[in-house]
Order: sequence, then structure tokens, then C-alpha cells
Amino acid sequence: MIQLTNVQKRFKLNGSEIVAVDDVTLTIQEGEIFGVIGYSGAGKSTLIRLLNGLEQPTSGSIVISDLEMTTLRGAGLRNARQKISMIFQHFNLLWSRTVEENISFPLEIAGVKKAERQRKVKELIDLVGLSGREKAYPSQLSGGQKQRVGIARALANDPEVLLCDEATSALDPETTNAILDLLTEINERLGLTIVLITHEMHVIRKICHRVAVMEAGKVVEVGNVLNVFQSPQAEITKRFISQVTDTADADEAIAHLQEETPNGRLVKLTFIGERTEQPVLAELIRNFEIDVNIVQGNISAMRDGAYGTLVLQLIGNPVIIDEAISYLHANEVRTEVLAND
Repeated sequence: MIQLTNVQKRFKLNGSEIVAVDDVTLTIQEGEIFGVIGYSGAGKSTLIRLLNGLEQPTSGSIVISDLEMTTLRGAGLRNARQKISMIFQHFNLLWSRTVEENISFPLEIAGVKKAERQRKVKELIDLVGLSGREKAYPSQLSGGQKQRVGIARALANDPEVLLCDEATSALDPETTNAILDLLTEINERLGLTIVLITHEMHVIRKICHRVAVMEAGKVVEVGNVLNVFQSPQAEITKRFISQVTDTADADEAIAHLQEETPNGRLVKLTFIGERTEQPVLAELIRNFEIDVNIVQGNISAMRDGAYGTLVLQLIGNPVIIDEAISYLHANEVRTEVLAND
């Protein structure tokens, strides 16, 4: 569906050269929700502008639906863009137009007849859950409602690809979850390929099938979201995952336990999928003569399953503790020793 091969984008600024996207090669499958995560300056916004032709790469190839985007110009590029829609962090609505007029706007530009425009607009308003708000202006809408208008407008020309540029960053957590649920529904109902860029791991965790992690213009890690959560390779990936698995309170508790009980061993258990539902802790206590203190626990629902972490303090004979950790490994529970006794 989307293939980037050795894509590079350089900008010249005050006599110097900045590499915004550095030799990126990615494959995005048709119908998947693909996340791109990175901190500010990682190059993710430039990458998404390359996908819709707002920027041209300095070198490399970008193929979308069998079209080589880097060779398109004029009418050819405009026609290709009709199949690649985009929603934005700050909505980008026309403030002098109502909800239905905002959604109708791209259809007007495309020359769609009035009766067909009206039919399509009503269909999209129902899809995004804005029935009854057709005549409202953007100033009369909440942030979540504005983003729903932006999504409906992006779907007006029946795109094959939907690009989401930090689409939930301006929203509160509850509204963010509602918009993510809507994007999931659209993906499943329409079979739409969604490319979503963000700096929030919660967004990736909730709806994405796969994720690419960017740093300094490069893709440093890519893979299935569950696999990336279970075994992050790059340091920046580990930092992102800690956004949703670690807390400051847990760090304080761990430090306190290290001081109070230096003879214990702190371990972090990671569970994936069905293992989150198994009585691993009960089995551990039943099979080994050790004391177990629970320091911190967390289970997160993901698009393709569940991901859980549990920090334990194990107290007892070091040999038996080693046996207990080996038992956990043998039962597909990833175990990381945080502190030794």
C-alpha cells in the first residue's frame, strides 16, 4: 500500500543543512493503523508531509497505491492527493462555515453536484456522531466535536489513506479515547489505511497495529505494537513505553524498599496476551519458599491483546529466588531484575 525506500529530506537554513528525514525505509500494509512516534524534532511531521506530497524528498522513493509520488506534478499530484486525506492537531476548520458546510467544502472543490454533496454530508455526519449539530459553527463546538468535523471532512472524497498529524494532542484524555475509538471504527468499517503520528505512547498502545519509532530523522525501531512493548530495543522506545507502564510513585516505592530491605531482590515481570489472565503470582508463592511483596502493577488494553507489568520484591534464599525467576522465564513471563540482594 505505502512503500518508502531510502527516503531523505534535507532543508537549508541560514547557510547550514538540516536532515529532517534520514534514509527511512518503511512498508505500511493496506488497511492497517500504523503509528509513527517520536519527540519534537524527530522528523515525524516532515515524514507525513512527504506522504501527501506537501514536501518532496531530497532523495528516495515514495509509492502509494502503485503511484510513485515523487514523480507526480500538477493535475496528477492533485488527483493523487484526493485519495490521501489528513486531519490536524488544531482542526483547521473554516470558522465562517457550519459543520455541514465544512464537510461539504472538499466536495464543492471536486465539483460534486449539490444533491450528491448533501447525501454524502449527511452520511458522514451520522458516521462521526454529529447528528443534530449540522448547523453549528466551529465556535459552538467542543474540541472533540471539532475534530469529528475534521475527520468527516477528510473522508468526504472517499480516500484510501488517512493521515493523522497529532490529531489528539489538543484534547483531554476522555475525548482522546473517544476520537481513537472513532478512528478504529472507521478503519474497520471502511478498510481505510491510517498513518498516525504522535508523541503519546497511549495513542499507539490503544489503536495501532504496528509502530515505527523515530529519533533524529531516523527510524530506530519498527514492529508489531505488542512485540515492541514486550521487547523494546532502542533506548528511546523504552522511554516511550515507560510513559504508560511506570509511575513516579513506583520509583519512590522501589527506592524506599531498596533502603529498608537490602536483602530482597526487585524484579519486573512483563505479561503479554493470555498470560495476563493466568495466576502466575499464586503459582510462584505456592511452588517456592520465598516472600513476595507487590510494589506496583499495571495492565493495559491494546489493539491486539493485553500488556501487563508487575514489580515484585522477592525475599529469601538467593538460590531459591534464582529458581523462581527461571520458573517465570520457562512460563513465558519476561523477567527483569531491577535490584539484587
